[in-house]
Amino acid sequence: MEQFATTVSSLALNLAEILAEKLGHKSTFFQANCLPSTCYLRLNRYPPCPIPSEVFGLMPHTDSDFLTILHQDQVGGLQLVKDGRWIAVKPNPAALIINIGDLFQAWSNNVYKSVQHRVVTNLAVERFSTAYFLCPSYETMIQSCREPSVYRKFSFGEYRRQVQEDVKMLGSKIGLPRFVV
Repeated sequence: MEQFATTVSSLALNLAEILAEKLGHKSTFFQANCLPSTCYLRLNRYPPCPIPSEVFGLMPHTDSDFLTILHQDQVGGLQLVKDGRWIAVKPNPAALIINIGDLFQAWSNNVYKSVQHRVVTNLAVERFSTAYFLCPSYETMIQSCREPSVYRKFSFGEYRRQVQEDVKMLGSKIGLPRFVV
């Protein structure tokens, strides 16, 4: 797990830099703000479910970070929205899945979009996945790299608090629409 975390951490930073360069920026923003102590690895287990048509492993959502790197097992269950429809992501043991998160969407001023996704459960087989989240410190200020900015400047901590408050009060995440200028 340590080796995997080190490898995907380096990959995440490289991808973030490449995406920044595609926007015309030679940014060290991600290396300076997304340190090993602010990013994290999560192991997910989804047990078999007797009523898979009625239960999600993870409800539809977008990730609140910059980038997520996901390795899923061969069971499948990950779905994402494409053209307004849910599409199953076919497991591939030789591939990693890269999701753009909310912070990258805000930083890129909507050039890159956060991916809405969910996990559906399976009747007979448990599912496993490993996700690495490229995150800054809570104090890091997120602002658009382009003008005019779609979103107001905000800290990652402020964003996380607002997401948690929305989930507690409304039962779901509002996310970036709360931060539109």
